[in-house]
Amino acid sequence: MATIRLTAAQAMVKWLSVQMTPEGGRFIEGMWAIFGHGNVAGLGEALQQGQHGSLCGNAPFPTWRGQNEQTMAHAAIAFAKGRARRQAHAVTSSIGPGATNMVTAAALAHVNRLPVLFVPGDVFASRRPDPVLQQIEDFDDATVSANDCFRPVVRYYDRIQRPEQLLTALPRALRVMTDPADCGPVCLAFCQDVQAEAFDWPEAFFAPKVWHIRRPEPDLRELEEVAALIRGAARPAIICGGGVIYSGAEATLGDFATRHGIPVAETQAGKSALAQAHEMNFGAAGVDGSAAANAALRAADLVIGVGTRLQDFTTGSRTLFAPEARLVSVNIHGYDAAKHGATALVADAKVALERLSGLIGDYRARPDAAARMAWLSAVDAKCQTPAQPDDLPTDAQVIGAVQAVSTEATIAMCAAGTMPGALKLLWQPSQGGYHMEYGYSCMGYEIAGAMGLKLACPDREVICFVGDGSYMMANAELATAVMRRIPFTVVLTDNRGYGCINRLQQASGGVEFNNLYKDCTVEAQPEIDYVAHAASMGAHAVKAGSLPALQEAIRAARGRMTPTVIVIDTTAVPGPGAGLEGAGQWWDVAVPETGGPDGTPDRLARAYARYIEQAATVRLTN
Repeated sequence: MATIRLTAAQAMVKWLSVQMTPEGGRFIEGMWAIFGHGNVAGLGEALQQGQHGSLCGNAPFPTWRGQNEQTMAHAAIAFAKGRARRQAHAVTSSIGPGATNMVTAAALAHVNRLPVLFVPGDVFASRRPDPVLQQIEDFDDATVSANDCFRPVVRYYDRIQRPEQLLTALPRALRVMTDPADCGPVCLAFCQDVQAEAFDWPEAFFAPKVWHIRRPEPDLRELEEVAALIRGAARPAIICGGGVIYSGAEATLGDFATRHGIPVAETQAGKSALAQAHEMNFGAAGVDGSAAANAALRAADLVIGVGTRLQDFTTGSRTLFAPEARLVSVNIHGYDAAKHGATALVADAKVALERLSGLIGDYRARPDAAARMAWLSAVDAKCQTPAQPDDLPTDAQVIGAVQAVSTEATIAMCAAGTMPGALKLLWQPSQGGYHMEYGYSCMGYEIAGAMGLKLACPDREVICFVGDGSYMMANAELATAVMRRIPFTVVLTDNRGYGCINRLQQASGGVEFNNLYKDCTVEAQPEIDYVAHAASMGAHAVKAGSLPALQEAIRAARGRMTPTVIVIDTTAVPGPGAGLEGAGQWWDVAVPETGGPDGTPDRLARAYARYIEQAATVRLTN
């Protein structure tokens, strides 16, 4: 058997460089890296050889430097989401804080079912120099390291303690990342002495391999049962989740809904699978849902989830559907398909919709088209309301202004705070024109995510909506985007604190405390110059004093090859759907049973009474 002598780190890089997609690209396009003593000498040397030497032949394996381990992983995750899980990135850090910085990103990827390969450095397998710098010591278990923190937030975990373990660990990792049911993050904790250890590898191990993503067919019994439920339904409604996009089933869903007259409501992950202009797109579902979509779901005698994990925002914390309604869940994984007592149809979304359409034939329901048009008219009116000269604009007005200058190529993206609910409710995208990280609702995803999304979709305009709170948490990848000439536009809405949670605090019976700067126990409020801050990292940064100025700044950004940050002051007072009658659904946020703010305990009592009233309507299923 022919062999090639390489270090374990060199073998990892060489092997990753020949794992291919059916379209001819690499599945792992490259690796984000921040080096430290746990990976610079081993994996760092291998990555240098992969990018500049002969290790990976005539197609160098690229390495990209980030500013923070968590945010460079966010960029990798956004890339995978932007490529609909057809490609991914790897991310490496040193041991210790570099590794644990990535745990939040791993959790984000896990919740959103997105592939990313985490390769944190680990302690010495030999244990010769223990305890090494940054090593966590478990007093009762010598096999534990800080990287064990990854175990609950990845789909596959392994610790590489011998070079030859890569012969099985790497294929297992890619199997998980390319499996539509098990898809998610993988952690290969790489002991630093093992990275540098040489081994005689079989040459056959480095033969190029194409990873095909399978499309599981539905079980015939399940298929016939679901088809019978649809044929017997008078008022069915569909909830479209992110699985529709990952399946490539957008056109199939649109055709299915149109042919059979079934209205479609969207989750955050499923939004833009159908363009807002599609006649069967009734808008957002649930807590941050539209009047048309939620009315259809409340009235439905059969709710059909397609590619959704039915999170609490989607179901209104299990209060949105009628108690007598039946629930069907079409999902690639049985775990998600069986939620809420649903009748499960475990299959690829595209295949399942095609098979169902054939079985139900000429069945057609009667959607309420007038409700859809009334809702869209209400959105237009709300978003186009001009701000009064002395008033700060609302989120809805900012969205309306950006929408007015957007194009078919625009992708609106965000992650946490008020803006995700407002965008889900009000943004009217073209197909594929929406990218939201709301499974983990991770503040700080936005800037890095915009960079990763632009890498995934270089021909589209990426407009990143971010609040001042999220911007303050993680903004350093602006410098990376400047270094790499990755252009995207940031709309930074400044409401001077955590405006979203400030509103939730009050709605839950509390008083304003510790969220807006003005309500913190400090002697002076910070006066942060976001324009100067972004400009200091090389971004083009401007302050928009009005909505027309915001629009002009967005137009001007289209000619640049670096990121643009546009700062606009907004009000911290109204919620995302304020003034939109019938929008939204209850959200279960526990309210204290006793207590209350000094002087006004009845405020909490009223909130608790409302909470108990709504909680009584929860649909109690598994």
